[in-house]
Amino acid sequence: MELLAGIESIRPSLWLKVSKTLILGDLHLGYEENLQQGGLLIPKFQLEQILLQLQKIFQKIKPKQIIINGDLKHQFSKISTQEWNDALRVIDYLQRICKNIILIRGNHDTIIESIARQKNLSIVNEYQIDKTLIIHGDKLIETDAKIIIIGHEHPAVTLKDQSKSEKYKCFLKGKWQNKQLIVMPSFNPLLEGTNLLTQKTLSPFLDNIDNFEVFAVGEEQTYNLGKIKKLKEMNNKN
Repeated sequence: MELLAGIESIRPSLWLKVSKTLILGDLHLGYEENLQQGGLLIPKFQLEQILLQLQKIFQKIKPKQIIINGDLKHQFSKISTQEWNDALRVIDYLQRICKNIILIRGNHDTIIESIARQKNLSIVNEYQIDKTLIIHGDKLIETDAKIIIIGHEHPAVTLKDQSKSEKYKCFLKGKWQNKQLIVMPSFNPLLEGTNLLTQKTLSPFLDNIDNFEVFAVGEEQTYNLGKIKKLKEMNNKN
């Protein structure tokens, strides 16, 4: 689905058609190991799910560059064994598709330099293509860009129908300081994210989202669910 002119959603990623740029956000590799260390026994399947998702995306597009928009890994203070191994496998796979890969630093990426050096990648705080700025979204910035694309929030909505409820990852589209703002969901299959209808937002870009449009991520397509305020009204009735 085209969210803005020339910017399409493909599963939980974004495709900038003119520059042939694929944007991935919030992979949080190593999240399973972090859960296991906290006592939650969960099978390790996220890497294979991520690689399968990428494979399906690359069946549709051939990017000239790939941007990882922050939080490549999950733990703040170290690089775990799973983070190291999974990050190298993902980057290896991406480099077979496209040599030009850009790492944008996220708030979880305090120590990813050794991973970047291993794969000869540079790390940046932001990246601009024409009038579109890609930035992780945990800190506000000053920019002359007309469009800003962020991650960090892991937006989702939980929709209720009487006794049943279902949570969907989603894109958000709205305005921030008269600029178009797109918020991407997490690419990690385990991280559904913040329920925007009931929970407080994390990103400082999202202080008032009632008029933001919600685009739910489906298996094969993206669905426009309308504005946040309408979804809140519907959920309150149920």
